Amino acid sequence: MPQMTPGEAAVIDLILTSVARGYGSPNAKIADVLFPRVSVDSRSGKILSFGPDSFRLVNSARAPGTNTKRVQFGYASGNYGLVDHRLEGLVPVETEEEAQVVPGIDLGSHAVNTVQDVMANEREKIAADLARNAANYDAQHKEALSGSDFWTASTSNPFDQINEGREAIRKSTGKKPNSLVLGPTALLALRNHPKVMDRVSIAADRVPATLEQLQRLLEIERIVEGEATYYDDKLGFVDMWGDDAILAFTTPAAMQQRGSPNYGYTYQLKDRPMVEAPYMDRNANSWIYPVSDAYQPALVGATAGYLIQNAGKK
Repeated sequence: MPQMTPGEAAVIDLILTSVARGYGSPNAKIADVLFPRVSVDSRSGKILSFGPDSFRLVNSARAPGTNTKRVQFGYASGNYGLVDHRLEGLVPVETEEEAQVVPGIDLGSHAVNTVQDVMANEREKIAADLARNAANYDAQHKEALSGSDFWTASTSNPFDQINEGREAIRKSTGKKPNSLVLGPTALLALRNHPKVMDRVSIAADRVPATLEQLQRLLEIERIVEGEATYYDDKLGFVDMWGDDAILAFTTPAAMQQRGSPNYGYTYQLKDRPMVEAPYMDRNANSWIYPVSDAYQPALVGATAGYLIQNAGKK
């Protein structure tokens, strides 16, 4: 089986890299909500955080000949160090027509997307572990529900916890949360909660509230379900986002916004993910598509978030 020419490899490499950067895993999506990507040029650098100075009133009046006041927003709170990730997708030659020299772009795209799914699931788990860790929040920005406060209990009041979280974030950052992330059980409990349904409909045969209805009812711009799971040998499939709910203020990722108040960011090396030139593994009689990435999620503003643990627990 002949190898590709350098020209063929370069073309396929370029096309599949575009595929990789444009691909979004359908289930592993919360990482991009809570930790939007910021492109960086170096594998290490300073994490930019923010404090109340970003919201202080400043008297900008200036008398003739006096110095102009200066304000500085954002400060270095620590270091980031990107972690390199690399996986390879495999396309057996046997799956191709006998006369075809190399796999078609569609099969190559499928191989890359399969690898992207695996890598996205890994990134989602890293993000979930970071966001659901109560140790990352101060006492005013977390709540562990118990007993009759579980949203699965008809006597509970989810509006109380969500409003408490909204106020905690607003008082700490001057911003109201615009995102609510819900584990599957928390979303199910909220959609079917009597107090929610009473505000949505008075019909006898009413159905559970939709995401759109919840967004209007709770005045939250974006409510997203954490659908991603992972397989554990002892537990079977496990929900990455558990029974929890997380309120957060997030902004779209861009370098010029990196110092703005925000719950978290993912520092990602520029021009990643990248698909390297495919190569032939003669022993496996397969074409191999390496995909590499380098990133680190960082919770840069925990006061822009509010963790509600056990919301969907029974």
